[in-house]
Amino acid sequence: MTKTLRAGRALTYVLVTAIALAIAVPVGWVLLASMKQKGEFYGSPWTLPEGLHLQNYVDAFVTARMGQYFFTSVLVTVLGLVFVIAVSVPAAYVIARYEFRGRGLVEVALLAGLFVNVNYIVVPIFLMLVGWDRALVDVFPGGFFIDNPGVLSLVYAATSIPFTIYLLAAYFRSIPADYEEAAALDGASRFQVMTRVMLPMARPALTTVILFNFLAYWNDFIIALTLLPGEGKTLQVGLLNLMTAQKAAADYGRLYAGMVIVIVPVLIFYAFIQRRLIEGMASGGVKG
Repeated sequence: MTKTLRAGRALTYVLVTAIALAIAVPVGWVLLASMKQKGEFYGSPWTLPEGLHLQNYVDAFVTARMGQYFFTSVLVTVLGLVFVIAVSVPAAYVIARYEFRGRGLVEVALLAGLFVNVNYIVVPIFLMLVGWDRALVDVFPGGFFIDNPGVLSLVYAATSIPFTIYLLAAYFRSIPADYEEAAALDGASRFQVMTRVMLPMARPALTTVILFNFLAYWNDFIIALTLLPGEGKTLQVGLLNLMTAQKAAADYGRLYAGMVIVIVPVLIFYAFIQRRLIEGMASGGVKG
């Protein structure tokens, strides 16, 4: 039995190490390639760069306008997270804790929303927004709903609300009602109970939905390409334009620098949010 456990543990370590290398090696290769000059790409792809050619990042950030696209992506992602959390937290709390007429229908509708792939409804959303722009052409001659980062963030939030509410409501139900009763006896209002008692205890679930939604918003391509057809593109769409331009110019250093600009914020955010998630789970276990 002991040998079987050791063999299983060794196999687990091997698989985890292989998966980690499968992720780390391409990321490290892109990082090194982003520091190469144009002539270095004609040799072996595994050779180290001759020096730190950081001009690739300057060219990608300024000349290729990746800096502008970066700001647009940050704005859209932050607004989307604010919108979805502001709507989903109170909605999930009410669904989890209060009885009201039609609650079952609301839950069924939210569950149905989990099975809708947003990429399949991009065209209807686009046509709907175009119709609204046409209806308001006298008020907004240049259009309002299309090519608007705020509207894009609302679309992101709206399409991720079912998943967010479902996960938060399930976690709220797992928290004993004794905490709410004690807070109510102390004179706390329903809003105070939700924000000061339930929300801190639901930190692991809240951190999880923030992480998943951040990755979905940041890495989105189809919706951003459709709803932001103008100059204010997101990083993913801007990276496609950069790739097309640099392939024609055979300047791959700038292309890989653009990839690093896209990847690094995700890695930093994930490292930060992962620590918060572990801390929240530990604190939740102590309180339980």
